[in-house]
Amino acid sequence: MPIFHRSPSATGRLALALWLTLLCNPLHTYAAGQMPPDTATVLPPEVTRALNAAGLPPGQFAVAVQAVDAAAPRLLHNATRPMNPASVMKLVTTYAGLDLLGPGYFWKTRVYTSGYVKGGVLHGNLLIQGSGDPKLVRERLAELIEAIRAKGITAIDGDIVLDRSVFKLPPHDPAAFDDDPLRPYNAGPDGLLVNFKSLVFHFSPEPRRRQARVEVEPPIAGIDLPATVPTAGGACGDWKTRLALDFSNPGAPRFKGRYPARCGAQSWAVAYPEPDGYAPRVIEAMWRAAGGALSGQVRWQQQPVRGQPLVTGLSLPLGEVVHDINLYSNNVMAQQLFLTLSAAGDGRGSFAESTNTLKRWWRERFGLRAAPVIGNGSGLSREGRITAAALVALLQQAAAGPHAEVFERSLPIAGVSGTLRRLAARSPGSEAIGNARLKTGSLRDVAAIAGYAWGRSGQVYAVVGLVNDPNADAARPALDRLVEWAVRDQ
Repeated sequence: MPIFHRSPSATGRLALALWLTLLCNPLHTYAAGQMPPDTATVLPPEVTRALNAAGLPPGQFAVAVQAVDAAAPRLLHNATRPMNPASVMKLVTTYAGLDLLGPGYFWKTRVYTSGYVKGGVLHGNLLIQGSGDPKLVRERLAELIEAIRAKGITAIDGDIVLDRSVFKLPPHDPAAFDDDPLRPYNAGPDGLLVNFKSLVFHFSPEPRRRQARVEVEPPIAGIDLPATVPTAGGACGDWKTRLALDFSNPGAPRFKGRYPARCGAQSWAVAYPEPDGYAPRVIEAMWRAAGGALSGQVRWQQQPVRGQPLVTGLSLPLGEVVHDINLYSNNVMAQQLFLTLSAAGDGRGSFAESTNTLKRWWRERFGLRAAPVIGNGSGLSREGRITAAALVALLQQAAAGPHAEVFERSLPIAGVSGTLRRLAARSPGSEAIGNARLKTGSLRDVAAIAGYAWGRSGQVYAVVGLVNDPNADAARPALDRLVEWAVRDQ
């Protein structure tokens, strides 16, 4: 079995050895086009057979496999060709975040007051200033509200004012990428991102009443939500389509269809169709649910808020955020981290400034090697580009650095966790199961993997496979065979 849980001392010794190897390794100083030729090695026969079975030309497949402490590659194929990596691009964002900010970095949601407090009443406004926290979910927002109440404020004779000015963002169209604006992965980043701007509908069938109870979280103010939906017979099947959610009126969503009773209890996350109204509505509902009174409204303010400091809510540490980004391939969390690269400190983050920050970091870490076209940092982009050789270099440096264990543990285990769980069903008995940690990427015309494989010999390999082709979805077996080949290194 792979050594996923090396002792700190062993990890430190390996990291030092790898770091010294990489510093002295001429392979990591090649500019684009100066890598060893891609034809230096031939694709393994099992990978070629899988490509042929999928009808994929080898020219649309880029591969790089290299031991993490080796100067020479084990396998290269089209390794210097820029390819769209889809969500594999999150490896660039998360490694840069760990390297530049450190795994112990915290985002801070600061709360201020204007006015005065008397008898538990704030006579003035409560001001909430975001710093781009990627995971300010319901539970942590509830903790922040409780901290405010613990300061003696139970009523607000004024407004709750929200400040998201830490990020300078262009208008976001959640339908622009794939014309599916209700998908949570299409939610846009925000300086005060609350609960991913999504609602989760929970369905519980009540057979005697021929209906399913509907519960929604988090609580949201000013929305007329359905309490039940009629049930239907038949197989569960595509139950979301059968429900026919109608969100044309954001203030009163309705289900035009029926819920199949055989589905049992299910949940459905949906992006709120008026994202600018989401945080004010949720914060108001949660403040009132906690017993707080409010005479005014919850509203955005364009300029940074000013007032007397009251409390500060800390995010999860960056190391845990990186884990969630890579394990669950969370797009908006990745974009929040990417924007933070230029917003950390007292600055204001933007996609352009974070792109510049990443380019500078890339030059410092990888010299003349061509920098990736990073897009929005999440891989949810048609413009993103990186080479397989560049990804292997990144994986090698990550394995050699001080945050190697944090980075490695953020990657799903093949056939076991996260986005790699399906491997066990797709390839039962695969030698890759339990012997690799990999980030996957999927878009229309894109399939990709990148991460680490533990060979039978005990050697650890950086493995990258990128497919850009209209038939890319059929290439998953070829990527599976690539990882199996890396594991079977004898």
